[in-house]
Amino acid sequence: MPKIRVLVADDQTLVRTGFRVILEADGDIEVVAEAATGTEAIRQAQLATPDVILMDIRMPEMDGLAATEEILRQPDPPTIVVLTTFDQNEYVYRALHAGAAGFLLKDAPSSRLIAAVRAAATGDSLIEPSITRRLVERFAAPVQPVGRPVELAALTERELDVLRLIARGRSNAEIAGELVVAETTVKTHVARILTKLGVRDRVQAVVVAYRTGFAVSDSD
Repeated sequence: MPKIRVLVADDQTLVRTGFRVILEADGDIEVVAEAATGTEAIRQAQLATPDVILMDIRMPEMDGLAATEEILRQPDPPTIVVLTTFDQNEYVYRALHAGAAGFLLKDAPSSRLIAAVRAAATGDSLIEPSITRRLVERFAAPVQPVGRPVELAALTERELDVLRLIARGRSNAEIAGELVVAETTVKTHVARILTKLGVRDRVQAVVVAYRTGFAVSDSD
């Protein structure tokens, strides 16, 4: 199997080096390029043709969100996972609209970093639970609906089960484990959910789940 090609964009050399060591130690991932600025990330995305970009937000010349928007306007773009911290809520919302497919905390454990890259490479995404809570605070309906929200009327009961777990930040593999089904079955359900909701990716599906009141915070 070909290795997953990754571009690491971060203005800190030590962070880039650390990510490279973690990712390449796993064997099936190769860091094909690095970038210290948003402008360089755009250039390297074209030259190195990565499968996945780990994109920091705060970088000189051009920030990671502007770079994300530019890269995703190109034909057949790579998947972009945004690196964030707890104090960057406003950037999370901008990244959602820019088209980022996943979010990872910069201080996440190495296993989470690897999982995020693998998920992104297969069309899945990994949304940190803490970031999911931010979506709750931002998009949750003030009054919970009675019965199924009209926006979700086309979903089957099993698709609703899958959407609920997506909203909790579960990856396809984790959903398969919880529902005791094959991961390929979960991928099929996810594809149908996105089509029925008319959204481009599972991150947008999470927004719909919370905005309609279908998904609620674990603390509720």
